[in-house]
Amino acid sequence: MGAVGHLGDAQALQAILEQARDAFISLDAAGTVRAWNAAAERLFGWSATEALGRSVTALIAPPSLRRRYDEGLARLREHGPSHLPDHRLELAVVDRAGREFPIEMALQVDDRHGGPLLHAFVHDISDRHEARRRLEEERTFLRALLDSLQVGVMACDGDGRLTLFNRAARELHHVTGDRPAGGDGDWPQDRNLFAPDGHTRLRSEQAPLARAHAGENVDGQHLVVRPPEGEPRRCLVNGRPITTPDGRRLGAVSALHDITDQYRAQVLREAQHAVAQALAEAVCSEQAATRVISAVARALDWSYGEYWQIDPDRSVLVRVGAWHRPGLAFTGDPAETVRRGQGLPGRVWATGRTVWMSDLRTEPRPFPHRRDALEAGLLSAVALPVRSGDQVLGVLVFCGDAVQEPDGDLIALLDGVCAHVGRYLERRRAEELALALAASRRHFDQVVSQIDDNVWSIEITPDGRARSVYQSQDAAGVFGDRVPAGADISDLLLRHVHPEDLPAYTAFDEKVRAGFPAQIECRVTGLDGATRWIWIRSTPRREDGRLFADGISTDVTERHRLAEERDRMKDELVALVSHELRNPIGTLRGYVEMLVDAPGLTGTQRMFADVIERTSAHLLDLVDDLLDLARLDAGQVAVDPRPVSLTRLVRQAVDDHRAAAAAKDLTVTTDLAAHLPVHADPVRLRQVLDNLLSNAVKYTPAGGAVTVGLHGDDAGRAAVVTVADTGIGVPAGEYPHLFGRFFRASTAQEAGIKGTGLGLAVTRAIVEAHGGSVAAAPREGGGTVFTVRLPVGPSPA
Repeated sequence: MGAVGHLGDAQALQAILEQARDAFISLDAAGTVRAWNAAAERLFGWSATEALGRSVTALIAPPSLRRRYDEGLARLREHGPSHLPDHRLELAVVDRAGREFPIEMALQVDDRHGGPLLHAFVHDISDRHEARRRLEEERTFLRALLDSLQVGVMACDGDGRLTLFNRAARELHHVTGDRPAGGDGDWPQDRNLFAPDGHTRLRSEQAPLARAHAGENVDGQHLVVRPPEGEPRRCLVNGRPITTPDGRRLGAVSALHDITDQYRAQVLREAQHAVAQALAEAVCSEQAATRVISAVARALDWSYGEYWQIDPDRSVLVRVGAWHRPGLAFTGDPAETVRRGQGLPGRVWATGRTVWMSDLRTEPRPFPHRRDALEAGLLSAVALPVRSGDQVLGVLVFCGDAVQEPDGDLIALLDGVCAHVGRYLERRRAEELALALAASRRHFDQVVSQIDDNVWSIEITPDGRARSVYQSQDAAGVFGDRVPAGADISDLLLRHVHPEDLPAYTAFDEKVRAGFPAQIECRVTGLDGATRWIWIRSTPRREDGRLFADGISTDVTERHRLAEERDRMKDELVALVSHELRNPIGTLRGYVEMLVDAPGLTGTQRMFADVIERTSAHLLDLVDDLLDLARLDAGQVAVDPRPVSLTRLVRQAVDDHRAAAAAKDLTVTTDLAAHLPVHADPVRLRQVLDNLLSNAVKYTPAGGAVTVGLHGDDAGRAAVVTVADTGIGVPAGEYPHLFGRFFRASTAQEAGIKGTGLGLAVTRAIVEAHGGSVAAAPREGGGTVFTVRLPVGPSPA
């Protein structure tokens, strides 16, 4: 009866399993199918008759997974049911047609009947897998969408665990990987969240996501994200709780908007505006420094500031301004000046670089009066150079009451402030220099107005033009009347220089424009019609690559008049004395000649008589030269011009001097035109030739050479005589004086060669009386060349 009841129960169970919606499979330890209901037949396509007694892996395991499934059944046989968990499994299977699909299998082990039996309820979960796939695609799409946003997005689940961290949020927090670390954690500590001051860490309940998770709507919370590595970032954060319609809390989400750049620009604008306003309202550099320090310190919430400025001679730094917040018991370094490299300001001056001290308590570099600063609550300091170009003008120093790490944004802002201050100081200094220059100019004009000289300054442009820079107020001393305002004195002089002095003035002007010192005395016809002698001196000056010429023009007409008067009186005196001396000297010579001819003189007496004769002859020649000069200058002696062969006259003069040349072993050569007639006084002309030839022989050392030339000029209007020697020559600076009376070249005096200094003066007077000219110049290779030009036809003189 018990067996019949047990069989009835089994049949009832089998009937129930046949009616079940899920497939039911029962397996023994070897994996052989022992039970297979109708749902299993529908799911896998194998009937119970076909399935019973067969290996389950052969029936439903995909070929690629059969080995793995067999290994699992082997572990079951070896270790028993204790190693087989009782839970749901998801497996991949195939049906009779080979279609692979996912199933969920609920396992149960039964070992009541002498061996373990594995009962499994199998459910096709293809729809669930498809839904899961679609969900994962949607999640991938959402993740990609959120990662494309510039706004950082963070989300947590209902338990407060972070579940979402998009790309922008990861970059803000310097988090690597695609997913945030799990656990609810301490929001501000884990995510480095600080209050807007950047130093006060937020409490856990103050974090925007924590506030939203608590059910609060968060709008525009200002905070600072300061990751261990990287620059701090400022953000405005919005947060919202995620709640189902029935009120269940699913989590929370927050959005972080990075406003670092905007905040930096705002602070920069505010600080720059404050600095610009301070500089605009300041009336001096000291007041400007104090107001700038106050404006920057207030804008950036610092407690102390000072400005050090380099003094004009750049020897020391001088503290010209300081500011501290009310109640601060710190006034800085009591010293009002520091040297280069001394103290914090001096080090910045020496290096030209910013010095940042994050924490004065641990700072290894020296800081002036560190103990006083720490006792006053100051913990950090920064010092920056104020520049104009590469030159340091001063140093700004600020101190704060909190530890502050170097901030690139802040340094950039302060560099801009320093540049602004540097430009102001340069502009202020330029204004002060302009005022000082204007005062100096007025004083200079007052001094110049008290003198009669014309003071001027010009700039020589690169193309050689002269631009007037300065003219004294009154040039009447030069031009005889007030010069119109704005007139170019250089151009005015060029138009009013006497025609005879124009070549010399042109040479002077070219020398000035070439940047060389120069001076000239020339005649200028003034605005009043009077001719004046003007002495002009010019000195070059270079500034910043530009060429200037500073000069003074002085009226020296009176000096010239006195010199001419003196020369006239001297000439009259010389003529008078010469005339009075000629008769006695002539008488003396007559008696000497009679004495020389007298018989009975001893040798010594005759030698004395010869000396007297030579000396008296020399005196007579000197007196004759003086009389000739006086008469020629006075126009009392006229030349007697007539047609004469200049070739024959030159040849005769050369032949007469050959003996003297031969005595000194001089070579005399001639290059004379065959026949060159002139209209001249042959006696006076021979006097000219004798003077030139005798000088050439006298001043040429033994073994030298004298060359005489004669030719007509290219126009055929003048005859040109040249006498060149290889003698001792004349210094270049003495040529302009060579034809002056009693002038003797320094080379002749040094050589001990005697002379009166009148021969060349007489020569010039005779040549000019013929309407000609005579000049002297250095000879190439040494010596001197004298050139005489005589008109071929009758001279208008």
